[in-house]
Amino acid sequence: MGMAGAGIAGLAGAPWLRAATGSGDADLVVFNAKVYTVDSALPKAEAFAVKANRFVAVGTTEEMKAFIGKGTQTFDAKQMSVVPGFIDCHNHAPGEVLLYEVLVGNPYVVEFVTVDSIVAKLRAKAATTPPGTWVEGYFFDDTKVKDGRELNVHDLDLVSKDLPVVVQHRGGHTSFYNSKALEMADINKSTPNPPGGTFDRDANGDLNGRVTDRARNAFNRVGKRTTYTDAQRLERGREGMAHISKQFVRYGVTSVHHEGGDLAALQEIRARGDLKHRVSYEASGKILDSMISDGIRSGFGDEWIRFGATSEHTVDGSFSERTMALSTPYPGVVPPYKGNITDTQDELNAWIERVHRAGIQPNCHANGDVAIEMTMTAFERAQKAFPRVDSRPKITHCTLINDDLVRRMKAAGVVPAAFTTYAYYNSDKFKFYGEEMMKHCMAYRSFLDAGIVAAAGSDFSPGPFDPRMAMQGMVTRTGWDGQTWGANQKITLEEALRVNTINGAYNSHEEALKGSITPGKLADFVVLSDDLFGVPVDKIKDLEIVRTVVGGVTAYQA
Repeated sequence: MGMAGAGIAGLAGAPWLRAATGSGDADLVVFNAKVYTVDSALPKAEAFAVKANRFVAVGTTEEMKAFIGKGTQTFDAKQMSVVPGFIDCHNHAPGEVLLYEVLVGNPYVVEFVTVDSIVAKLRAKAATTPPGTWVEGYFFDDTKVKDGRELNVHDLDLVSKDLPVVVQHRGGHTSFYNSKALEMADINKSTPNPPGGTFDRDANGDLNGRVTDRARNAFNRVGKRTTYTDAQRLERGREGMAHISKQFVRYGVTSVHHEGGDLAALQEIRARGDLKHRVSYEASGKILDSMISDGIRSGFGDEWIRFGATSEHTVDGSFSERTMALSTPYPGVVPPYKGNITDTQDELNAWIERVHRAGIQPNCHANGDVAIEMTMTAFERAQKAFPRVDSRPKITHCTLINDDLVRRMKAAGVVPAAFTTYAYYNSDKFKFYGEEMMKHCMAYRSFLDAGIVAAAGSDFSPGPFDPRMAMQGMVTRTGWDGQTWGANQKITLEEALRVNTINGAYNSHEEALKGSITPGKLADFVVLSDDLFGVPVDKIKDLEIVRTVVGGVTAYQA
């Protein structure tokens, strides 16, 4: 087993490589490891050297001795696995919520709670909440409740009858309100459902407190919400971002595609040394408008923070909350229901053409087959009107597909960022779709077989972002409850590792920069406690993250 000589030769002109090669002055040498490089030129190795934040050589332990000098740090991996840093291509990074708000469910792992525990947490919050001000809870998961049911208006009335109360489902598309909130928004049993949303009712036709997608807009104009000064907002943004950055590297995630967020806070925590992961910033709103007006394209920035695709432009509802737009009704739902479309075709066409023409990678949230078809139509229309080479339009989630959609995606060069941890974490929701539909959901096998470069998108907060959980679910299609769904979409562990590393780099046009342990690329890697390819596949999620290294610097150590 030799070093990747071709890779080194191709970079021989770089000053940092010329200084390191054979001169014994690498910054770091890792040896005695099971290195899974995700580089087809040398898939497995024993050791590698790092200089100036980049890999400079990969090969055997003996070969890497030439790179060890007086100032070189060395790490004996003792036959543990080393893999490239994991890349999450869809993450809402709600650091402020994690740090400051009432969490009624566990953000990171499968954990069951009770309705009583939710009510108790919110009542404690209500006791210190000023009159007329919202009491909010986050990270609710309707299938992770020991009571075996969803929250309802009566539960939340126990929190307060005087204050508006809302609990946000972690999926981000449904919310649960108490009677006071419904009253303040002037919503009653006779209120019709607006386009793209619903006010749900119980068996008697009374409002049950559950509100979906665009119907939630009615609550935005009522009640008071805690306000902060500019200085307080920046402080919360900084501390929240610093908090979640630590969580990312704790789970081995070294690059994250951020769905918007506080760009100033990101820059501030980077300046003070608290940004542990790399950011592909996905813009929306005023920032996206400024990019377009100022001629800033996707890719502008540096190795730590750069503008990527747009933030997800929402076309339909949620998989986990059963509001995504289907071509056939949801099984067993009466009256028949096909989910929510949240944009018109004309609006979608105009939005995609605008960002596509500006040289910005378009990114749409499309779960159901109806929404994916709409998105493909808009992509194809924009590309025909204004051809761009290798634009890589992005579909976030891209959950329910069919053969024709896969064909069109391949032809258009679409890069889907499908759900990753859902196969394990959300298996308890698959019964709402049934086995036949699940054969076409989170369709990694179909994507890869068609030559589509599918990437990992946890969608945190809706799903945990643990890449070990993600890979186990992709390989087994078996959930925490022992149930297997859509086994035809299983992929190999080697493929799952690629999806969570190099395919993620490709998703943001960064495959030449990171995503594999290759000379010349950024030295982002993760040390796992055991052999990733040696443990039983149903134990992958239990491997310990021993160390996470970003740019040759340890960002997390167990």
